[in-house]
Amino acid sequence: MTDAPDRQSQALSQAPRPKTSPNWAQVGVFLLLLVGAMAYARAFLMPVVLALLLQLVFSPVRRQLERMGLSTGAAATAIFGLLIAGLVAGALSLAVPASSWVGRAPQIGRELQEKFEDLRGATESMREAAEQIDEIADGEEKPGVQKVKLSQDGNTLSIAMSLPAILAQVMFTLVLLLFLLASGDMFYEKIVHVMPKFRDKRRAIRIAYDIERKLSRYLFSITVINACLGVCVGVALWWFGFPSPALFGVLAFLLNFIPYLGAVLGMGAAFAVGAVSFETLGQTLAGVSAYFVLTTLEGQFVTPYVVGRSLRLNTVVVFLSVTLFAWLWSVVGMLVATPLLVATRTFCEHIPALEKLGHFLSARGDEHEDQEEHPPQNGT
Repeated sequence: MTDAPDRQSQALSQAPRPKTSPNWAQVGVFLLLLVGAMAYARAFLMPVVLALLLQLVFSPVRRQLERMGLSTGAAATAIFGLLIAGLVAGALSLAVPASSWVGRAPQIGRELQEKFEDLRGATESMREAAEQIDEIADGEEKPGVQKVKLSQDGNTLSIAMSLPAILAQVMFTLVLLLFLLASGDMFYEKIVHVMPKFRDKRRAIRIAYDIERKLSRYLFSITVINACLGVCVGVALWWFGFPSPALFGVLAFLLNFIPYLGAVLGMGAAFAVGAVSFETLGQTLAGVSAYFVLTTLEGQFVTPYVVGRSLRLNTVVVFLSVTLFAWLWSVVGMLVATPLLVATRTFCEHIPALEKLGHFLSARGDEHEDQEEHPPQNGT
């Protein structure tokens, strides 16, 4: 009589459990809270995420220095020292032209407005209507020159007030990077230690190494490509007679980390400076066209060839991610948006429940390649 209940309990335990669908209301609330927390803690999260990404960039360099005989701490200190020296040298060499153009920003805006007003000579009636509206809006707050002066002083003061916070975040990022590089592979050892089963340990290490490999390859390749692009842009603008071509080269190097929007911002800056620096519009358009051709060649041919298909992403998702992180974390958010997508896609490739999300994040035609590289593992 006692065997029947035992057989019944065994049959119930072996019966397939019904699949439970996710509670989308809870998922939606979690996502809203996550976005709110990221926006609220931006001052802390921005340097932390940036330091983690830089650690992935310089991990291959650290390992190469270790193979040459240096200890982990010495290799991390050497990388940290070279970064500090490079930042200081770059800041000292570009501080004068950058401060000059920042100080001239209101004047450049007025000159651009005047030139565009001259180009619209055929619309005299519309311009007169705009002047009447300006007179009504200004009221008794004349002359207008004093008003512009106050706005310029306010912009300069706001930049000066935010400078200590920016420097503090830069130093926090670099110091955290030093500690991350000096720790070596400690975090991988911790992952192995906390996982309960050998199967989980193996999967966690495989995911961690795959994310590091792909992210370090992506970031290191993009950094080298952007550096070459910055040199080419600087030389091209110097050839066309643009002022401060070295500053534009550094700007192109930094802005090209931002997909799509970076090239547009760089060309806009080159057009603004060229329009107020040259008498004719043709010389300005020649420099901007050279900028456009170089960024197009880089984006359409160089980067896809160097990076490879395994790191290509859905262009719509990349654009939405860049705009979302720009809203959350400003410029730093635009820089880290694409590397975070690469890490997310790599993580999804190893989790069967997230394979559909990984296919959605990948570029067109890459789903079959992902299935060949990472075949289904039957939940293991």
